[in-house]
Amino acid sequence: MKAIRRFTVRPALPEPLTPLSELARNLRWSWHTATRELFEAVDPGQWAASGGDPVRLLGSVPPARLAQLAGDGDFLRRLAEASDSLREYVTGARWYQEQSAERGGELPRAVAYFSPEFGITAALPQYSGGLGILAGDHLKAASDLGLPLIGVGLLYRHGYFHQSLSRDGWQQETYPVLDPNELPLSLLREADGTPSLVAIALPGGRSLRAHVWQASVGRVPLLMLDSDVEENDTGAREVTDRLYGGGSEHRLLQEMLLGIGGVRAIRTYCRLSGHPEPEVFHTNEGHAGFLGLERIHELAAQGVDFDASLEAVRAGTVFTTHTPVPAGIDRFDRELVARHFGPHAELPRIDVERILRLGMETYPGGEPNLFNMAVMGLRLGRCANGVSTLHGKVSRGMFAGLWPGFDPEEVPISSVTNGVHAPTWVAPEVFRLGARQIGAQRTEDALSVGGSDRWDAVAEIQDADIWELRRELRGQLVTEVRRRLYASWRQRGAASAELGWIDDVLDPDVLTIGFARRVPSYKRLTLMLRDRDRLMELLAHRERPVQIVVAGKAHPADDGGKRLIQELVRFTDDPRVRHRIVFLPDYGMAMAQKLYPGCDVWLNNPLRPLEACGTSGMKAALNGCLNLSVLDGWWDEWFEPDFGWAIPTADGAATDDDRRDDLEAAALYDLLERRIAPRFYEQGPGGLPDRWIEMVRRTLTRLGPKVLAGRMVRDYVEQLYVPAARAHRTLGGADVAGDLASWKARVRAAWPRVAVDHVEASATGATAELGATLSLRVRVHLGELTPDDVEVQTIAGRVDPEDFIADASPVPLKPVGGPDAEGRRLYEGPLALDRTGPFGYTVRILPSHRLLASGAELGLVAVPSEGTGEAAGVLLR
Repeated sequence: MKAIRRFTVRPALPEPLTPLSELARNLRWSWHTATRELFEAVDPGQWAASGGDPVRLLGSVPPARLAQLAGDGDFLRRLAEASDSLREYVTGARWYQEQSAERGGELPRAVAYFSPEFGITAALPQYSGGLGILAGDHLKAASDLGLPLIGVGLLYRHGYFHQSLSRDGWQQETYPVLDPNELPLSLLREADGTPSLVAIALPGGRSLRAHVWQASVGRVPLLMLDSDVEENDTGAREVTDRLYGGGSEHRLLQEMLLGIGGVRAIRTYCRLSGHPEPEVFHTNEGHAGFLGLERIHELAAQGVDFDASLEAVRAGTVFTTHTPVPAGIDRFDRELVARHFGPHAELPRIDVERILRLGMETYPGGEPNLFNMAVMGLRLGRCANGVSTLHGKVSRGMFAGLWPGFDPEEVPISSVTNGVHAPTWVAPEVFRLGARQIGAQRTEDALSVGGSDRWDAVAEIQDADIWELRRELRGQLVTEVRRRLYASWRQRGAASAELGWIDDVLDPDVLTIGFARRVPSYKRLTLMLRDRDRLMELLAHRERPVQIVVAGKAHPADDGGKRLIQELVRFTDDPRVRHRIVFLPDYGMAMAQKLYPGCDVWLNNPLRPLEACGTSGMKAALNGCLNLSVLDGWWDEWFEPDFGWAIPTADGAATDDDRRDDLEAAALYDLLERRIAPRFYEQGPGGLPDRWIEMVRRTLTRLGPKVLAGRMVRDYVEQLYVPAARAHRTLGGADVAGDLASWKARVRAAWPRVAVDHVEASATGATAELGATLSLRVRVHLGELTPDDVEVQTIAGRVDPEDFIADASPVPLKPVGGPDAEGRRLYEGPLALDRTGPFGYTVRILPSHRLLASGAELGLVAVPSEGTGEAAGVLLR
């Protein structure tokens, strides 16, 4: 019979063991080796059976074992050390507190970080891929640095799917049923003990209510909204059923709950806990963009008009885009969005048309009937960034339509290159080798805080120790692969008697290549199969064989991605190669933590430039694995031939996708055959692959400090959070925000009458001498505006054959006197000719105000029209 109700019965911990409960509930254990080892010592068998989940472990340990531990002096000593360590970690001053003391309160009092998914640990399966893992690493690094950050997400009762394979290699999905009471979570409660509720108004008088669950990620609270509550009807209860599931309305409701409900959850949490209210709101991708509307609505309730509220909210908002392709952005039909807002739904104090205007694609190339969540995020965020230098450039081009008249490089989207949380992803064996060399505390500081001086000590580790470590990790991976492959084949219907061959799969002494990621088409899972005969030769080479471990999930609705997986699986099933290449289903954090350390080479071959960042290679690098990748994402930024290889791309040479794949696959095979495998197997005088080991050492010393999430979070603090907090404090008052809003409205209304009338320069002719200076005189019409409202600039630099200015440098011109009889104003200034070759200049007028984040903020610019004078190039000799 089926139970009508489910709950968990846990044994009562003896009083000496009560600190175990606190340790299990704080997810710091997921990256703190000593705490994990303590839980393993409770019951090694149950620890393995629980999948390394302390909450499940404590729910299954027999009372007799607990009683035994309560009298074990050595265990109690270790327990006290772990408890003291956690207490010091969550209360002691760290980098952020030191910075705050030095900088006199410049840093934000608190930051709210919104994401649709968070990959903290396999024990809390609320992630699908890179976006969630990045968000989890962001929280962990913020905790390590002491940043007062609050995470906000949704709690999906079915998480993301488990992946298995049919007999013919087709991806199959199953969804787990998650009970929050069995997860490392606690329910946020009011002072009287009742669960806190946040509510979203729905059309037709319905409501969407949600409980708020809290996870403790070290020092950082993570609030997760859960709509599976009794007060909801069936449809509302299912809103947080699955990550990235359902149709358009389902996704819209998830994103309303995340953004609008998330702000309300923060207000509730701060009221109950005393945590400082956030000054900065960071939305990780567009899914949480509605948080800005909720904050505007809060100000509207205080009587602040929409325009002033918009300026106040924008001031403290940071928006991070992660997608390099328009197809990766959530877009909703205009009427669907309109139906869920307004007097009879949510945010009744805001005019629906003003809401729609924030997200509609009203720019050249856009679809004006679609509401674009990334566009809303950019319009509601004063600061915006991509997640690598190249991705920032791609994003500026992709969203350039929002800033017409500006070159893509001037679009106000910066970049902060992602990083990874080393204590989570570095194998314990790697940590122990570092601890032996430079000490445990210095190793821990190097992994969490960074600093090249700490990483330089890797140079002192002996070659033999590095190579012994690499072989140990490779051997562990071989064991893990065989275990998972056996389980996968049993799920596919194979009998144990036909699986004896798995005992010979992979070899701990063979060059091992890893490839694991989501499976959209642009990541090219099957590029390695373009020339199967050549791949087979590489796998079966008598002297220099390679072996490959592949993993990845396709979205449940992506049959194209599933076909790619099936194609690869059928190849790996071939008896001729199945001992050298494997596909492991159900890629997730637990698998990744074995896969990255055990590989010698990490392969990444996306279509450039469609990889926003690609952090899996960073995690591999921190374990001494070398990268082999297309120059895309972070690898485009930091690649050096001293510690990896770049796969040449066929940009401009290939006439179609098939031709491009053929060329790039051939380049991949050449690298493996002629450069990578020979170097791995080449032995020096001492019998070790000296040159390979040196590349491992350089990977650690030169890439290690760069790829850390600690570096990333510090970059966010300095480049985005501090400026956003400063702007929030300036524009937080309705008067200042209202003044800026009024000024913007006045400038927009007057801008059609702003024009460059005439440009002239002192030099004549087509050539000039390097070091000469031109005197520019520019006459402009400002209409109703004054010189205080604008900046007139000259833009100069090298020009291409079509006279487009490259590496442009703007220089402001100064107004001279008042308006002439025709209302024109004169601006003058020098132009230094400081570069040789084809050189050109032009002039433009921009709005100017001390509170603008950039001259492009309003998307307004006036440039010379034909016949306005000498806005032409000169050739420098």
